[in-house]
Amino acid sequence: MGSCRCYTYGIIFIALLTIAMGSGATPDYHFDSTISRVVLDNYLSRSISMEGLLNGRGDFGDNIRMLDHIGAKFIGRSICLWGREAELLDNFARARVLVPKVLADDPDRILEACIFEIVTAQVEQVPVPAWAFSALGMPVEQRNFRYTDMLYTDGRFRDQWGKEASVPDVSRPETRLWMFFLAASYIDLGFEAIHYGQVELMNKNDPDLSYWSQVFTQARAYARVHGRRHMLLCDAHTPGGGFIKDGRLLLDFHAFPLRIKEVPDTPQAAILELGFSDGLYRRSKGGMTPSGWTCESLPYLVEFDNYGVSKGPGQSGQGHGGFDWIWGYDEITWFAHQTQAYRRDWLHYAWDWVNRVDTNAHLEMPGSRTMTSPLDHRRWYYANNPSPAVPEGLGDEETILTIW
Repeated sequence: MGSCRCYTYGIIFIALLTIAMGSGATPDYHFDSTISRVVLDNYLSRSISMEGLLNGRGDFGDNIRMLDHIGAKFIGRSICLWGREAELLDNFARARVLVPKVLADDPDRILEACIFEIVTAQVEQVPVPAWAFSALGMPVEQRNFRYTDMLYTDGRFRDQWGKEASVPDVSRPETRLWMFFLAASYIDLGFEAIHYGQVELMNKNDPDLSYWSQVFTQARAYARVHGRRHMLLCDAHTPGGGFIKDGRLLLDFHAFPLRIKEVPDTPQAAILELGFSDGLYRRSKGGMTPSGWTCESLPYLVEFDNYGVSKGPGQSGQGHGGFDWIWGYDEITWFAHQTQAYRRDWLHYAWDWVNRVDTNAHLEMPGSRTMTSPLDHRRWYYANNPSPAVPEGLGDEETILTIW
């Protein structure tokens, strides 16, 4: 695997970090109302993507066992609903039971919810609560959400994700009403972070970011009163480097895919490369953060993204077509198809490479994630050790523990 097997830089980094922290030092995870750069970095350095943890994906008990075992602190995408709004209230009810169980094991954990760049006609099955109207200064009505009132009026991105599944326009009041309802509901359930998806798809009518600023301000104001620790961490995929309005960063941290590059002359091999595709490395914008400290570059997560499969799964050279296919797959599906030894080596390599290339970046470990694999019909990646509870587990949790 060439450079993937070289841990020299990572060993040096870890040694220096150990010296800086001091022997036996315990990372600080305390915050209330605001979060310091040190504490934020501590959380992001122990982040793991656990897509669907709180909406029925995988074996809940074994997932909690794994999180305890590896010491995860930031649980990304823990409730992750792509459309299917007719199931939303049932998912809220499930989360109301499960969230306290996750936090009982470790009250310091941050659970992340998602508000994605999708709305479907099923939103019309969800009643608008009176408190949502009131919070946004809108007349209280007895009605459900209105799908067409969230869309771009010029037809852009309509049916982008399938029939009656479109990208919402953040400039429209109904979209902001929907987003506030979701954010407040998640905060009430105990979530302290929200991933807002591909925000740049939703702001084509928001050139000065006034509407996105409203969305984040309203959600944070609600969290100051109702949040577990009186704040909400907002992040999103930011291919442009981040949102800045009047010199202030709108997000608490950024997020982006790893942007993995296949090595076509070495079967199934792949690397990370500075400048490849639209990777965020060394491009995360800085400024004044919502917590009041300044930075030249805002901390950010890089994750194993999921976005489907090419027409030639398992084959190199599938072209881009708007996607960076790795041997015909998206990032997490390519990773899941490697041998356990290669995955172990590649996680070490990626951790070391990210730390060396940009000290503001943090590798979010893969824990649970959608995958698309038409050849063997596998639909989900689990890092869990294989067991009767998780027979599809790929056993990567020990590697994560070792790296951390």
